[in-house]
Amino acid sequence: MDPYAEVAYGGMDVHYKFSRVTFRDRKLRVVRRERLEHKDRQELLRILSRWPRDVPIALEASFGWGWISDVMLQCGLSPRLSNCYKVEQMRKARGWAKNNRMDGDLTSLLPAEPDEWWRVWLAPPEVRDRREWVRYRMDLVQSQTRLKNQIHAVLHRHGIVQEFSDLFGTGGRKFLADLCCDGGGVLDGGALGALRGLLGLLQQVRARLAGIDRKLRKDLKTDGLVSTLKTIPGFGLILSHVLVAEIGDMTRFGSTKNLASYSLLAPRAHDSGEEDAEETPLGRHIGQRGNRTLKWAFLEAAHGAVRKGGTWRKVFDGYTGGGKKNRNRGYIKVARALAGVVRRVWLTGEPYQEQALSRPGSQKRRHRGRRGRGGTRSGTGWPYHPMVDVESPLSSGPKPTGSR
Repeated sequence: MDPYAEVAYGGMDVHYKFSRVTFRDRKLRVVRRERLEHKDRQELLRILSRWPRDVPIALEASFGWGWISDVMLQCGLSPRLSNCYKVEQMRKARGWAKNNRMDGDLTSLLPAEPDEWWRVWLAPPEVRDRREWVRYRMDLVQSQTRLKNQIHAVLHRHGIVQEFSDLFGTGGRKFLADLCCDGGGVLDGGALGALRGLLGLLQQVRARLAGIDRKLRKDLKTDGLVSTLKTIPGFGLILSHVLVAEIGDMTRFGSTKNLASYSLLAPRAHDSGEEDAEETPLGRHIGQRGNRTLKWAFLEAAHGAVRKGGTWRKVFDGYTGGGKKNRNRGYIKVARALAGVVRRVWLTGEPYQEQALSRPGSQKRRHRGRRGRGGTRSGTGWPYHPMVDVESPLSSGPKPTGSR
């Protein structure tokens, strides 16, 4: 007898070394539970090959979901990725305890929901591969910054004063090289060894970064989307690659608000009662549950766009009073506006233009439509015609003209 004959839904709780799986029938009764060991990949493939192919299997979008979903797709299965935060709230609402068995039972209920409120986008392998590259580069940049700070600290601890604007520029590197040769008459012993070691590590990190940058520039020649995103102020080669890697598919965001919320650029307030326009809402914050890499990318681009000047500098100055107050919130405002530009450029495939065309219903278009022939009525896009009297079927007299 086939042990999976009655299976209609499945749920998987993925861990580092193993997974707990629960299968249910059409009436949501548990018909089978299994434990999958991850160490032996061939044995794992053999077990998965026995599972029914047409059964949706839900798993949480927690750490490690990527490789197991690839293995399931390789076996012809149908994995569905769920939002782990929504599943957590579902567990609390039901008052269920959190353990491996209950987690598998809970996720197995998700495919039976009439509306897929729990489901999130399952990024394909090529998108996850691009994310690996850009996130690896981010880690290297953080390591480079940490090494530079440690080198500054060594000099500071031993009273070595330097006047370079950039200690790691051409002149600064020569100064550090001379210190490593003889210690400059000040450094010796552990301090000299630490400086030499830190400079050696910094050189290795820089070499790794240069290799990744060469790869990203090579990819730029064949990726038209990255080239188009580079036309947006603040977005260079690296940040454009970060956008493509982290967003993956722009069509999954139905609006700019959705993209901004996912990128942690949509401030929310948790206060209640009467609103005061003169005061900042209580509890206002941009949250922590979202894509922090995208948040970093948009804020970095906002700083670059404001430094460049033009329209984005005006947006920043208008919110911050010329940069005198609420500077951080000003950058968030610019970043959120850039999110809308990124979405539009991504979906249209057209490069960014500083001077946008006037939209239907704007003041400029409205006046032009009234003066010339073939114009449009305000805010409608329909040909402009003067208003006329209309006989009302409910009254004996005509309706007054001029109202719209």
